[in-house]
Amino acid sequence: MKQILLAEDDPQIARLIQFKLQRAGFSVTWVENGEEALHRLRSLPFDLVILDVMMPVKDGFSVLAELKADARLHKLPVMMLTARANESDLLKGFQQGATDYIAKPFDLDHFVERVRAIVESR
Repeated sequence: MKQILLAEDDPQIARLIQFKLQRAGFSVTWVENGEEALHRLRSLPFDLVILDVMMPVKDGFSVLAELKADARLHKLPVMMLTARANESDLLKGFQQGATDYIAKPFDLDHFVERVRAIVESR
């Protein structure tokens, strides 16, 4: 089973995503901030990380930058999931190495298929 780390500070959104991805056959670990995401990523293997941008303690862009600078984790695919949908944020995400960038609100079925495409392409 493919392992996904979801870093999302909104419990309602996180539970909904977790439910949909688990129904699609993925194992999902949910954390509520960027610091906790980095800790989990450095201690357990994951096939994909989904990062909210606006999180407490450490934001998604900071986590992305640290992942891409880490020799063990730099190839891990990262999907940004955020309400920050302006062009400059989108470009920043891709320039820092994000695999995909999805703006909230989003269609859950489409989201699951994009997750599946990323994980299966590895």
